[in-house]
Amino acid sequence: MTTTRTVQWVGEDDPARIDAASVLLEPDRLRAVGTSRSADYTTSWSLVTDTGWRTQRLEVTAYGFGWSRGLALLRDPDDGWRATTWAAGSADLPPAGIEDAASLVDAVDCDLGLCPVTNTMPMLRLGLPGDAEGGEHSLVMAWVEVPSLRVLRSDQRYAARAPVDPATGLGVVRYSSASRDFIADLTVDADGLVVDYPGLARRN
Repeated sequence: MTTTRTVQWVGEDDPARIDAASVLLEPDRLRAVGTSRSADYTTSWSLVTDTGWRTQRLEVTAYGFGWSRGLALLRDPDDGWRATTWAAGSADLPPAGIEDAASLVDAVDCDLGLCPVTNTMPMLRLGLPGDAEGGEHSLVMAWVEVPSLRVLRSDQRYAARAPVDPATGLGVVRYSSASRDFIADLTVDADGLVVDYPGLARRN
């Protein structure tokens, strides 16, 4: 069954930030487009996965006052991760693009900074929140820093905390990042889309 969802979040860390996305969910893959607007910059992005909800291509453009830059990030199952970038204007930010390609060898997902949609792929692939009886899953992500669009390795863990409640349609998945020493219990719906990401964003 194919479903199209349009969702919007407001920042919990920054109430001025609004994130919006349209997500096309197919039985074993997804496509999505979205934007993030804050007081200092705006990003627009598009995402395509292959089967198993593994990242195929992520394109991101970031705009600030007096600068803009873009990233096209591709994952090839045989050749690994590749990136093309462009930049205009002047911004006090690290260069866009992959910092260390060898460090991403085990990554099959991208993780776009501040974007709740990119938590969906690993949860769908792992069947989370499921019955909340499974163990913890360790993953490597190609994390895209925003607004620099620098791509870094991120070691993350996902674990079911509460199954989807038939009455509310919501479940809970614990997310932790070893790279950032961060833990959050994500409230998600039956499609694996984040409803509440404590400290980051909540759906409105």
